[in-house]
Amino acid sequence: MSENQHTDLSFLKIDRDAPRDTNGGSSKKVILYSISGVVIAAIILFYALASRPSAEAVEIGTVVLTTSGQESAVLTASGYIVAQRKAAVASKGTGRLEYLGVIEGDRVITGQIIGRLENRDVEAALGQVKANLTVAKAGLESVKAEMEEATSNFERQKTLFAQNSISRAEYDGANARYKRSVAAVASAEASIKYAEANVRASEVQLEYTLIRAPFDGVVMTKNANVGEVISPFGAAAGSRGAIVTVADMTSLEVEADVSESNIEKIKEGMSCEITLDAYPDRRYSGFVNKIVPTADRAKATVLTKVRFKDRDERVLPEMRAKVNFLKEGKPQDEKNSAPKISVPASAITVRNGQKVVFVLHGETVTETAVTLGDVMGNRIEIKKGVVPGEKVVLRPSQQIATGAKISTETK
Repeated sequence: MSENQHTDLSFLKIDRDAPRDTNGGSSKKVILYSISGVVIAAIILFYALASRPSAEAVEIGTVVLTTSGQESAVLTASGYIVAQRKAAVASKGTGRLEYLGVIEGDRVITGQIIGRLENRDVEAALGQVKANLTVAKAGLESVKAEMEEATSNFERQKTLFAQNSISRAEYDGANARYKRSVAAVASAEASIKYAEANVRASEVQLEYTLIRAPFDGVVMTKNANVGEVISPFGAAAGSRGAIVTVADMTSLEVEADVSESNIEKIKEGMSCEITLDAYPDRRYSGFVNKIVPTADRAKATVLTKVRFKDRDERVLPEMRAKVNFLKEGKPQDEKNSAPKISVPASAITVRNGQKVVFVLHGETVTETAVTLGDVMGNRIEIKKGVVPGEKVVLRPSQQIATGAKISTETK
């Protein structure tokens, strides 16, 4: 028998009953492929970032509406419009309001009756004292007639007594009657004065029930309604003190708080430019009317009152306002007071012989040609090319061009 016949070939037999590894090889291949993909992606990202140009850090300015007054201002302060002549109109008497003739926004003139309390009892008392006055006047006429008769009788008796035609007793009786009539006339005249004083007092009480406008103005608020009880001090429960609040619109001023550290820059009579938040496109001329000689310790400010030189019907009490205090010798130019679109002067540069600015859009910039106008301090008017609110690059370098990515720092 040959040698091959004794060789054991059993190890080459496939054991079909042994457990099979169906996923081991595939899992290892998936893991290997995943690791390879991550490494390749990281390499691609690294080279992409390395080849990407870095963002240039620049300062950014804003396109805004501005005026020559704003650029020549030494100081800017905010405040509110306040009527310097304002009154809460009330009655001096106490009673139920039966008539109210005005509402908010109505104009009133000095002495106009704008309200009335129930006054029938006061009118009745006035009628009574007027009747007493009439009685006193009638009594005076009666005693005057008696005095005329007594005077004539006394003169006759005096003549007869001088002629010894009557006795001394008759003369003395005529004289006494005459003196009583004179005293009666004086008493009647005093009664008339007393009755007249009572009439005036009742008329004053009646006037207390009439509520009049103290000056020419406009009704700002209505504080009471017909039927409510009005009391001079509003002390009683459920009573009202004032029925309306009236303001003199010609006395409107801006009350602005100026920091203590800047108050030395402000002087009375100094020209100002006033802007209302309600009408930002309208500028009003004004001047410093009064610097209140005391400071607010809580806010470290000094109250400054600015009066309008020109004012229209749109200016109302309690509106918020901004005041630009202008440099001395540079009053506001009325013709140039309209706001203009402007940018910081450093935003203007030259590209290919043309004035341009670089406008920010997201993280990139766009070169934009502009048409320049007047120089306004450290800003320049832009007549064409940009609109208010846009951001522009300040002091752009020669490397900046359309599409360049930048990192911003607002100024």
